[in-house]
Amino acid sequence: MTAADAHRAILAVWRIEQPRLITSLARMLRDVPLAEELTQDTLLAALERWPATGVPEKPGAWLMLTAKRRALDHLRRGRMLERKHEIIALDMETEQQAMPDFDSVLDDDIGDELLRLIFTACHPLLSREARAALALRMICGLTTEEIARAFLLPDAAIAQRIVRAKRTLSESGLTYETPSGEELSKRLSSVLEVVYLIFNEGYTATRGHDWLRPQLCNEALRMGRVLASLAPHEPEVHGLLALMELNASRTAARTDAAGEPILMLDQNRALWDQLQIQRGIRALQRTRELSGTGGFYTLQAAIVACHAQAKTADDTDWSSIAGLYAELTMLVSSPIIELNRAVAVGMAEGPEAGLSIVDRLMREPALKGYHLLPSVRGDLLRKLGRCEEARAAFEAAAALADNRREHDLLRRRAAEAAGAPAPRRPL
Repeated sequence: MTAADAHRAILAVWRIEQPRLITSLARMLRDVPLAEELTQDTLLAALERWPATGVPEKPGAWLMLTAKRRALDHLRRGRMLERKHEIIALDMETEQQAMPDFDSVLDDDIGDELLRLIFTACHPLLSREARAALALRMICGLTTEEIARAFLLPDAAIAQRIVRAKRTLSESGLTYETPSGEELSKRLSSVLEVVYLIFNEGYTATRGHDWLRPQLCNEALRMGRVLASLAPHEPEVHGLLALMELNASRTAARTDAAGEPILMLDQNRALWDQLQIQRGIRALQRTRELSGTGGFYTLQAAIVACHAQAKTADDTDWSSIAGLYAELTMLVSSPIIELNRAVAVGMAEGPEAGLSIVDRLMREPALKGYHLLPSVRGDLLRKLGRCEEARAAFEAAAALADNRREHDLLRRRAAEAAGAPAPRRPL
């Protein structure tokens, strides 16, 4: 195995195992920033060792064992710490005597520990923006650059947020817990935002070779279902769950056998998961019963429901979708929501109407590096027969896309725009 192959393997395993490592160490150490720091040390150990020795047969178990040993070393160096740390170290020594039982390490059930970690990262002492950035770093394993891209902000601003958040958690002595009652309510909106962002990263990966990261979608769905049981009377909890269920129902149809993306209007709807669609519709109905039809997640779920309930692409109620996006823009001022509205308007009223919205957004600073802006513009231009402009727009979008699958898709669309008939495929 070459060093490059080893590095790719390490990062692939790392994206899957990082949340398990952090939650396990946080549970033992009761210190989230320290757990995250030791987890990063474990990654460095893998990067140093695996290129020479090869990837272990059970890489997740190797990472867990190494992380726990580093935690034990840290506690041994801190003999002047509180008595509880000595007890934890004793427990870990006992556990280590049974090593290397790699199967038992892998079976270390994090259960709802991941959700507990998110609640800890979403403490009101942290700013709303810092909560989300810190959780995305720890749960999704996203880099500072990837998180900055998700928030359409400079890298330095995100780095500063993460550093401050870790410092606040370290200095405050916050309990590693899932709160209840009023404390749960205080953190709930931030927790919902983090779960939403985790799902989105799984649904369309920011970077890497794969367009989808199904394990993140599944984890976000699991946490959404747990949250629905923890806060059954909160309409937006059910709205988020509906949104995730309905989007996830299309997973099997979103890529071909080679993993290449298939756009929604080209998907085989027979592959859409009807059971998952029904679960999403039931969750959406629950928000209506709770009089929560106008929430951020609920409105998005209603949009996706329009797609899910259309038997064919031609049956899609684009006018209703455009109206729902209009409601969303009144609720949240977001250039990305406005871009999505442009797609719906372009489908409902014609490409010129959509293009007029997109052209206004071209002057929006926050979207300067956002690849879907020129992508949507290219689609609308192509429908108008302005093929050379469309090609240039798709090329610009491809240059901005960090995900390889998405980059390749946009390059193909640029090539098609040169002379092929215009398709009716919104991104």
